[in-house]
Amino acid sequence: MSGQEYLDIGVARKSLRPALILSSRSITEHTTFIRHLLVGLADESIPAALICPPGHNLESVTPAPAAVFTHPQVALPLMEHTGVERLAGQLEKFRPSILHCVCESRAGLTRRLARILGLPYVLMINSLNKSLRRLPISANHCARIVVPSETVLASVAQSLPRFADRLTQINIGTFVETDTICFTDPSRLASIVVAHPLRRLSDFEPFLQAVKSLRTDGREFMVAIMGTGPAERRIRQLLVALGLSDIVTIVPVLDPWRSVVVAGDIFVQPQPVRTFSVFLLEAMAVGTAVAACWGGVDDLIVPNQTAVVFEPNSEPSIRQALKQLLDEHDFARRLATTAQEHIRSHYSVSAMVFATLKTYMAAQQPGR
Repeated sequence: MSGQEYLDIGVARKSLRPALILSSRSITEHTTFIRHLLVGLADESIPAALICPPGHNLESVTPAPAAVFTHPQVALPLMEHTGVERLAGQLEKFRPSILHCVCESRAGLTRRLARILGLPYVLMINSLNKSLRRLPISANHCARIVVPSETVLASVAQSLPRFADRLTQINIGTFVETDTICFTDPSRLASIVVAHPLRRLSDFEPFLQAVKSLRTDGREFMVAIMGTGPAERRIRQLLVALGLSDIVTIVPVLDPWRSVVVAGDIFVQPQPVRTFSVFLLEAMAVGTAVAACWGGVDDLIVPNQTAVVFEPNSEPSIRQALKQLLDEHDFARRLATTAQEHIRSHYSVSAMVFATLKTYMAAQQPGR
């Protein structure tokens, strides 16, 4: 970073007052990203505001002071479309200079607020959503579209060609632990952590069949599945049918959920994920050995360097990947160490905060 860039940041930061527009999903799954960004803004003496849906405990999200606005007032369907004028009036007292939509699910709200307040905004897109073409985006007010990976960048460029010149890739930053946690205590029972929404039983059947096979072969380990969703009851029934209830635990997405990830030796991504997975990022950062499924936003997955890879819905492939990690501890620890180095090199918090500030500054420039 040049001296001129530091000077530019110093001059521009005096006028920066971002308002971050969050969804329930971003508060739950992107807690560390939001917290790191808010701390970075506070370190630069930049005031920030949060616009959040009701019913969330924000203590773990806002370690730095921030003005908090709730919208909608009541968590009911279609309520997000009411009370926007009221919200805009409240925001005017904060005097925001730019809006930052952290989840594409709130793109419509952000567009309306930008029009009412006459402000530029930054829109984050984290997924390979097939409906991106239908996202409500203001050609006049959306100054930048931020994506977290090359895979998402290519997808958005193809889906939204008219906004291709506004695309910016900013890698989500995290802090990397000094040591790996993978198999550090030989006396401790091996543990596997899975973080995946409990939407469909079929997402978990091949994985649990692999767990059953490994247990039948005499391997001893515990499994924690972190997630919530409509398939939870059926997954619990399958655990009973497979005789796995004593070694597999289902827990909700805890706060902070990094405390669950850090308890595992192995982290498993059981299905392709069509959004950038902060769970996977954090699992690599803390030093677990990762077994992951191909076919989604795979930028973090480098076969046999940052993760062992298995085929979607293939019980033999999953079993082989887990068997290798459970049986070859030295290999698992090398994999975890290489993944940590990869995250340290490409996903630093300081780089993320600096790139975000530059994006804010560019978005506020006349003509942008």
